[in-house]
Amino acid sequence: MTEQPPAKKCIGADCENDAGTLQCPKCLSLGIKGSFFCSQDCFKKNWNTHKELHKLASPEIYNPFPSFSYTGPLRPVYPLSPRRVVPKSIPHPDYAESGIPGGGRTRSNKIEQLDEKGREGMRKVCRLAREVLDVAAAAIRPGITTDDLDKIVHEACIERNSYPSPLNYNFFPKSVCTSLNEVICHGIPDKRVLVDGDILNLDVTLYHEGYHGDLNETYYVGDKAKADPDSVRVTETARECLEEAIKLVKPGTLFRDFGNVIEAHAKSRGCSVIRTYVGHGINKTFHCPPNIPHYAKNRAVGECKPGMTFTIEPMIALGKYRDVTWPDNWTSTTIDGKRTAQFEHTLLVTETGVEILTARTADSPGGPIPMPTAAA
Repeated sequence: MTEQPPAKKCIGADCENDAGTLQCPKCLSLGIKGSFFCSQDCFKKNWNTHKELHKLASPEIYNPFPSFSYTGPLRPVYPLSPRRVVPKSIPHPDYAESGIPGGGRTRSNKIEQLDEKGREGMRKVCRLAREVLDVAAAAIRPGITTDDLDKIVHEACIERNSYPSPLNYNFFPKSVCTSLNEVICHGIPDKRVLVDGDILNLDVTLYHEGYHGDLNETYYVGDKAKADPDSVRVTETARECLEEAIKLVKPGTLFRDFGNVIEAHAKSRGCSVIRTYVGHGINKTFHCPPNIPHYAKNRAVGECKPGMTFTIEPMIALGKYRDVTWPDNWTSTTIDGKRTAQFEHTLLVTETGVEILTARTADSPGGPIPMPTAAA
């Protein structure tokens, strides 16, 4: 007996119904596949957002995985632009040509404690990483593509004599991760146009003078996103979760304690914590010990000691905490297609507490906003 294919899901935003036979007629005429809705009402409700897809339709634009069962409305928009070049005059990490990082795999589980020279190296690269993120964030607007943002990040890195750490790390094809809406992390920049109402995470890492600096933030695209209670709730909850966890960082704090604080705060806002991805050590190696889980009752081993540098980067979801990876082997989305947000800092444990190496400046774009008030 042949197994029945899985039911198609309606592509309407936040719609969990199975799709019927109704397809967008404009998509059909343009050759865009997979635009199934559950009802005429759902189609009309999503029209203003959905019609942006039609602007992308041309013989050169396509979805590389048309038969994949996507969990939400987002689709990849290919082809990807060619791999961007970093001048040879800029120092490259060990994986820049091979795609295979060496440092993190050959080291023991010992957590490095940096001396003053190492701390200064981390301070410098993290300051530059903050500058690059802010440059890219200032360009976010409806109508720009995520590939446009990748170009901005890449060029900003080059201007600072730095290598964009994601580029060819385990064969990642771009210089920044751009994670939209239901994408948890590791979104690949492509020709997808940002629309009013999106939320976008930019994850920037630089390699400069032998050290990596890593940070990310989630931003509102246009006024519609700032007026959407669910988008604001998940974004501000993720921001607050990171802030609450950082308050604990000092010598003697157990790595497993951060997840307890993060999950408690997320649950108080009606959100869940993604479990698959963790914070990580970072210094001369992009990813190294320790691992920092963000969920409660984890079994992380070890404690904070002066000179350690690591990230905390909670990923918070409106729905379930489980994830699904696209066939590109990078893009990770929520299993139910609901929105997710993330914030990340690189942190230095000092003798008395913590130094936020990637801290925002007075001029940094974005920042917290209040929950939108219900219309009278």
